[in-house]
Amino acid sequence: MKITVKKYKEQILEWPKSGCHIMAQYDDETIIVYQAYRKEIGEFAVKNQFFGGEFSLNRMTWIKPNFLWMMYRSGWGTKAGQEITLAIHLKVSAFRNYLENAVYTSFDQTDEISYDEWRNSLENTNIRLQWDPDHDPYGAKQVRRAIQIGLRDNFIRSFAKDDILLIENISQFVEEQYEFVQNRQLENLTIPAEKPFVFNNEALNKKLKIKNEYAHGH
Repeated sequence: MKITVKKYKEQILEWPKSGCHIMAQYDDETIIVYQAYRKEIGEFAVKNQFFGGEFSLNRMTWIKPNFLWMMYRSGWGTKAGQEITLAIHLKVSAFRNYLENAVYTSFDQTDEISYDEWRNSLENTNIRLQWDPDHDPYGAKQVRRAIQIGLRDNFIRSFAKDDILLIENISQFVEEQYEFVQNRQLENLTIPAEKPFVFNNEALNKKLKIKNEYAHGH
């Protein structure tokens, strides 16, 4: 795996406890996001290094930069149709472009625009975003919020091929780590090393409700 991993117990000491944070593994060029698929879609993507075959370009696809949020969503790869966990190494520039164009899925998460403006933006956007409670390895809700981003139409086509630098199948790693969760041995649990991601665009950080005291801008 081309992912840096670190003990969960060490990481939580450094993570913010509350607020909206894009918890992710990233460098200047790349940010890792996660998705879970059924075998046919996942294996095609890894083999060809793009999304095609039975992957639908006509419905919204959601990406999550936060590993534990993905594990909560997929039941650590045990839910039907989510058996293959993919780590997608995405261009930071593409990730930024998604969020610059994103509209919140619910009006109560927006600031400074009217309901009608929001409704109109939502109908016309091809990118949606929402902040949901983050989750611990057992699936318990946390105070900290985690982001997920929904892509469709032109953005999904760009995501499927042009925006991706590498697609890795990390299902075996997920399965091995899930053993520790099931056995309640969190001291042994290792997960991708993550820290808060912040943009060097204050307007975008403000739109996303993220504070930049934790990380370097991008």
